[in-house]
Amino acid sequence: MTVETPAVERRREDIVRANMPLVGHLVREMLARVPAHVNRDDLLSAGYAALVAAARGFDPERGVPFPRFAAARVRGALLDELRGLDWASRSVRQRARRSDSAREELMAELGRTPTTQEVAERLGCSVEDLEQAADDVQRATVFSLQGFATATADDMVTEPGAGPEEMLLRRERLGYLRHAVEALPERLREVVEGYFFQERPMADIASRLGVSESRVSQLRAEALVLLRDGLNTHLDPAMAAQNPPKEGCVARRRAAYYEKIANRGDLRTRLALTSADGLPAAA
Repeated sequence: MTVETPAVERRREDIVRANMPLVGHLVREMLARVPAHVNRDDLLSAGYAALVAAARGFDPERGVPFPRFAAARVRGALLDELRGLDWASRSVRQRARRSDSAREELMAELGRTPTTQEVAERLGCSVEDLEQAADDVQRATVFSLQGFATATADDMVTEPGAGPEEMLLRRERLGYLRHAVEALPERLREVVEGYFFQERPMADIASRLGVSESRVSQLRAEALVLLRDGLNTHLDPAMAAQNPPKEGCVARRRAAYYEKIANRGDLRTRLALTSADGLPAAA
């Protein structure tokens, strides 16, 4: 057993103190993506503990800067904390299922996407309540979506626990996400790519599509539900089975979308969409 000298311990403490702002930055970034009931102090505690653990395991001989090394571990700890807190609470999931069911019923009856007012009336709640529920659901879904989309080489290469099998699975998930976005109906795809990947203002997207901002918000919600269910269908069938589509034209459209995702490629082509380090492959 190696006995560490006081000088080594002080150096480690200096590293932790110098990088505490990194934890604050990552926590602020994550709080912007999750429902308001998530406690900031809980995330900070988990992040600081991960920072200390990273300082203990840091080996400067590997040639990786400590902030990069620590960031992956802090992000992982924050994700674990969120899973433990069940940030997408049961009530949020129940409201999501009720909203989805009401929207699908109205789509089948009206032959078009229902307005927010129509969905609220079907659920017997106010538009404000429905929009608040939708905001919580979207934050949960966006968090998962961006978790796929923002994966970097630093997150995986510097993580000793990420073996070859885990890295292949992650690359496959990224490939499925790319295919799921590409398979979306054109207008929904434009909204997702513009809002999440190109970070364009809602007003800009609305102007490009020739619709109102509230309509863009509806399209965004519809796209996120499709993406969530499409990814679950192929990657987590047990989760998808909890929210099966009702029979009729809506179910047929969804089944066609899921099939389009599958037909975009196979394991080989999905892995080819990302390089061996997890970054998007060169065109």
